[in-house]
Amino acid sequence: MYAGPAGAAHRTAQLPAPLLGPARTLRRLHARTPQGARHLHPPGHRSPALLRRRRGHLSHPVQQLGVLPWAGGRPLEGACRWCGWHPHRGQAAQTSPGPDQPRVPRDGGRPPQTRTFDAGLEFIDTNKNEDGWFLQLETFDPHEPFFSHKPYKDLYPHEYDGPEFDWPSYAPVAEPGDQVAHARYEYAALLSMCDESLGRVLDVMDENQMWDDTLLIVCTDHGYLLGENGWWAKLVMPWYDSLVHTPLFVWDPRSGAHGERRSSLVQTIDIAPTLLDWFGLESTPDMQGVPLARTVSEDQPVREAGLFGSFGAHVNVTDGRYVYMRAPDDPAGEATLHDYTIMPTRMRGRFSVDDLAGLELAEPFTFTKGLRTLRVPAEAHPACSFGTLLFDLTADPRQQTPITDPEIEHRMIGLLHDLLVRSDAPDEQFDRLGLPRPGEDLDGSPHWLRAHRGRDRAVQEATEMSHERRVAHALARLAPGVLDYRWLNSSVHQLTADPVAAPVIQRHAPGALRDELLTVGPDITLLDLAVANPELVNLESVRAVLDALSAASTAAVS
Repeated sequence: MYAGPAGAAHRTAQLPAPLLGPARTLRRLHARTPQGARHLHPPGHRSPALLRRRRGHLSHPVQQLGVLPWAGGRPLEGACRWCGWHPHRGQAAQTSPGPDQPRVPRDGGRPPQTRTFDAGLEFIDTNKNEDGWFLQLETFDPHEPFFSHKPYKDLYPHEYDGPEFDWPSYAPVAEPGDQVAHARYEYAALLSMCDESLGRVLDVMDENQMWDDTLLIVCTDHGYLLGENGWWAKLVMPWYDSLVHTPLFVWDPRSGAHGERRSSLVQTIDIAPTLLDWFGLESTPDMQGVPLARTVSEDQPVREAGLFGSFGAHVNVTDGRYVYMRAPDDPAGEATLHDYTIMPTRMRGRFSVDDLAGLELAEPFTFTKGLRTLRVPAEAHPACSFGTLLFDLTADPRQQTPITDPEIEHRMIGLLHDLLVRSDAPDEQFDRLGLPRPGEDLDGSPHWLRAHRGRDRAVQEATEMSHERRVAHALARLAPGVLDYRWLNSSVHQLTADPVAAPVIQRHAPGALRDELLTVGPDITLLDLAVANPELVNLESVRAVLDALSAASTAAVS
C-alpha cells in the first residue's frame, strides 16, 4: 500500500514473532503522549494502561477482531484496562467457518473492515483538535477468506470458471494454474479494499493539516504465501522471506523524510521504542528494540542481525542478505521443548490436565521481573522437518535453492548464538538446536554445521512426485480395508464438527487439532494433512481414525 504523503519505507522489516496478533495493524500517534504497543513489551511493561500512569493520556484501540469478553456490544465490568476499546467482529470472530457459514455482516451490509475504520475516523474527528491521544486501528484484512466487493474485484478482470476459491488450505499448492491465479486476484481485490480504507485515514489527515505534528506508522505482522515456494498461507512451512519481510511505512514529521527507502535492518520490536521516543520517554529496561528516528531520517543502522521465528519451529536469524533457519537436531523430539508461561492458555482453550501433568516451576528469566514461570512440555512444530536451511537473498530472493557455505553458516551460527544468549534463551534451546550452551566454546568446527542436510532434502523433494500423486500414493497405502470412504473424503472441519468423529480425531490424530490448523481451508482432509505434514498427522493415525469410524458406522447400522 502507498502511504502518501509518503514516509520513509524501510526496505527490510523482519518479523521477530509471527504470532503477535491479528493480521493487519495501523498505528497513529498525536503530540507527545507516552504510549507503547501492547504486544511488543516484556511482562510488566506491555499495557498502555501502565504507561498511562506515567503521563495521563487517552488511548483508543479499534480492531476488527475482538479478543476480550463482551456482552451486548459493551465491555464487561473490569474486562478492559484501556481507556476505550471498540471491536468489530466479522469473519475474524468465527473459528474456522465452513464454506456454508456467512462471511459478511447482516447489519446493513457494511463489512467489519469498513466499520472498523468508521470508528477510528470518528475518534479522529472527535479529538483532532485535542492533544495527548493515541489511536490504534487494527483490521483483520487482508485475510482469508478473501472477501471484497464488486468494485474491487472489477479492478482485476480475468476469466475463471472453476470452483469458489478464496480460502486456500494451509498446504502445498495442488490446484491448477487458473485456480491459483484466481485466488491471487481475489487477494489483490481485498488488498485494494484495504488500500481504500487506509486512504480514508490519509485523506482526513490531509483535510485537518495533521502531518506537521502526527507520527504515522503503517505496518503488518506477517505475509501470506499465494503459491510462492510451492505453498499456500503460512505457519506450516518455514518462515520464508515472503512471510516475514513485511511492509513498514513511517512518517515522522521531525525529519520529514518521504518518498525514500531505507536499507537498515529493522524489526517490529522497534515500534514500541519508537513510540516511546516520540513521546519523550525512555525505552523500558527489557526492551530489545531500538527507536527508529535516526533510521528514518538518515538510514542509521540499529542492528547487525535479527532473530525471528515461531514457537517450536526453526529458530531463524538474518543479517539482511543471508537467512539462516536452524532446525532442531531431532525434528520430532519434544524432550527439549517446553512452554514457559504464567498464563497456561492456548488459542483453543486452557492447558489440559495432560498438558499440565509434567509441569515444573522454572527459575526466573532476566525479563520476568524475578517471577518464576510454569515449564510445561510442548510439541514440536511440523516445519522443523524441512531441516536447517541457508539462503542468499541477493542471489536467490525467492528462496528457491538453499545453499551450503561453511564460512557463511559459521558466521550466521555465531549471530544466532549471540542473539539467543542476549535473549536469555533456556539451556535446553541450545541443546535442541545442537549448539553449545552459553559460556561453552563455539569454535569453527564443522560439527556445528547443518545446512547441508536441509539442502539435500530440498534437492530430493524437488525431484519427487507432486502433491496430488503423493495423495494417490498414500491412498493406495491405506487401501484395501477402508470400509467407509465417506469419512476419508470428509474435510477436517466436517470431522471435528461431527459428534461421532470428533472424539475419534482427538484420540487417534490430535495433531489435526493443533492451533496452527485453525484456519486451514474448508476442504482439506486428514489425508491431505498426512501428505503435507506427516509429523503432525501420519498415515497410521489416518488409518486408525478411518478404522474406528468405520467400526462405529457398522455398529450403528447393526
